[in-house]
Amino acid sequence: MKRHHNFRPIVVFGFALSLAGVLSAQAITPAQVLIVNGKAVEAKVRLIDGRSYVDIEALAQATNGAVSIEPNRVVLTIPVSGTALGVAPAQATQGLSKDFASASISEVTEMREWRGVIGTMVAYGLAVSGTWAQYYRERADEGLRQTTLAASTEADRNALQLVKNEYDNLAGWASDVMAARQALNGATTVDPNALQNDPVLAKVTSCGRFLNAMLVSGAFSDDGSCH
Repeated sequence: MKRHHNFRPIVVFGFALSLAGVLSAQAITPAQVLIVNGKAVEAKVRLIDGRSYVDIEALAQATNGAVSIEPNRVVLTIPVSGTALGVAPAQATQGLSKDFASASISEVTEMREWRGVIGTMVAYGLAVSGTWAQYYRERADEGLRQTTLAASTEADRNALQLVKNEYDNLAGWASDVMAARQALNGATTVDPNALQNDPVLAKVTSCGRFLNAMLVSGAFSDDGSCH
C-alpha cells in the first residue's frame, strides 16, 4: 500500500511535464511570413485550428489600401492597378493627384464622423447643443476647403464635385435632423429605426463608401449615390 501511494505522485508529475511540453511546443510555433506580389510585408500569418489569419490593418498598409471600421462590418479597400483591369496606360490622365487624394480621404473621414455623431444622437435620443453639432460641421468645412485647394487636375476637379455633393447632402440631412430635434419630433430624433428607414442617410452613407474606395484607388470614377 505504501508503494502504491508513492507511485501516484510520480504519474501526476510526469503527466504535468508532458502537458507543459505540448503547450510549450504550441507557444513557440513561429508565425509565417506574408508575401504580397513577391514582397515580404510586416503582417505575420498565424495558424489557428488549421486556418491562416493576418492583421487586416497591416494587410491594408502593405497594399496601400484603407480599412474602415464600422459598427456591423469592416470594409477593406485595396487599390487595383490599371493593368489589372485592362486599362490602357494612355488613360492614366484620369488619375488623381496624391495631394488631392490625401486631402479628400481626410475630408471623407471628417464627414463620416459628423454623420456618426448625428446618428448616435438619433439612435439614443441624446440631448445636443448647437455648439456641439457645429464643431463637427466646422471640421468638415475646413476639410472641404483644403480639398478644394488641393485639386489640380481635371480628374481632381471631377472628384471634387462628388465630394462637394456628399457634403451638401450630408449638411442638408444634418440640418433636417437638428430642426426635428428642436421641434421635439421623436419619430425622427429618438426612434432607432428612423436611421434604417431614412433614404437620405442611406444615400449619404453609400456615397461615402464609394468615395473612400475611389480615392484609395487613385483614379476618378462616378457613382449615382453622389449626385
